[in-house]
Amino acid sequence: MSNIAIKVENLSKQYRLGEVGTGTVSHDLNRWWHRVRGKEDPYLKIGETNDRTKKGDSEYVWALQDINFEVQQGEILGIIGKNGAGKSTLLKILSKVTAPTTGAIKAKGRIASLLEVGTGFHPELSGRENIYLNGTILGMTKAEVKNKLDEIVDFAGVERYIDTPVKRYSSGMMVRLGFAVAAHLEPEILIVDEVLAVGDAEFQKKAIGKMQEVSQGQGRTVLFVSHNMGSIAQLCSKAILLYQGAVQNTGNVELIINSYLSLNKTPSKYYVDKNKIKNKDFYFKEISCIDDFNIETNSYNFNEHITIKMLIKADTITFNSVKVGVALLDRNETRVFSSIADLSSFDRKYDDILIYVKLPNSLFAPGNYSFLFALHILNQEIFDLVENTCSIKIYDNGTEFSSIEGFHYGNIIIKPDWYAQ
Repeated sequence: MSNIAIKVENLSKQYRLGEVGTGTVSHDLNRWWHRVRGKEDPYLKIGETNDRTKKGDSEYVWALQDINFEVQQGEILGIIGKNGAGKSTLLKILSKVTAPTTGAIKAKGRIASLLEVGTGFHPELSGRENIYLNGTILGMTKAEVKNKLDEIVDFAGVERYIDTPVKRYSSGMMVRLGFAVAAHLEPEILIVDEVLAVGDAEFQKKAIGKMQEVSQGQGRTVLFVSHNMGSIAQLCSKAILLYQGAVQNTGNVELIINSYLSLNKTPSKYYVDKNKIKNKDFYFKEISCIDDFNIETNSYNFNEHITIKMLIKADTITFNSVKVGVALLDRNETRVFSSIADLSSFDRKYDDILIYVKLPNSLFAPGNYSFLFALHILNQEIFDLVENTCSIKIYDNGTEFSSIEGFHYGNIIIKPDWYAQ
């Protein structure tokens, strides 16, 4: 395997829906009859892709199908995909929690996993006892664990509760201790699922720093699953995108993140309610948000332009004093910015005016937003007002705040000049 830490070949995992186990007695007998004759399991030939949004015709589903990839030693691999794509199933197979249906995994060295809160912990044992238990499972001696004990406790920040049964820990404390144990007991391969999102901003920053230290400084391999694209962009040297149980794309992190976001893109659009436009001289017929490729969408990278496209109906010939206004609203419906322009400054075609507003990129902080639109004469008359529409989401794909998911650091991100005198 040379410098390859993990090699996954033709890996597949099939589940039977609706019941626990592999199926009925007749299914088991049929499998046995095929096996004694040296033939393939007949139920591997059936089954559907793992699309959780649709009801299928088969009672079998492929949670993973024909997965192939390699991870180099010292590499941090990001694994991303929508819910139900197969990420957790893949990590459970790599961690030997469950076995694959077909395919093989070759791994060089010990594997430590943090798949969910409390993984590998016995609730009745204290934090200290669980540290020794996990170390023993990883093949370490008592003396080796003892040498790391103070460092683990300090990193986790649970010194006061280290001799308390972990069943009394909060989910955040459990994750802190679980990650500290997994990262400090020197496994050659560290597997981390979405659990870091449970921790607070301080711990997330420490955990990401530790994973970078483990991979770059100590040459160990990390597999990292997260829905936080900022953490993936900041931390990973390579990424794979899973979709309905199959690898859709692999390679450059930025490319994979863009591919993932394209899966989430749906039009963000407003249409006028024709029952409310009687006797109106000016009104918005259509409003939509588009990306740099002129595609209507509700999803944007932090460094991507947001362009608003407005089709306005203007029945009267003169509208010199009419203004068109747009405002961006945050998740609390607080106004982030407002902008207005003279309607008369735009060319009209028949009774319609088509206007584009291109917002600056790398400015609005990742989060959820909506818009307010108005046609009015300042301080006199409002012709049309469309509030809280065209909802969008801006994703963090590598800002300096990537490591503190969930922390509200404002609505805009600027790069001021820092200097000392």
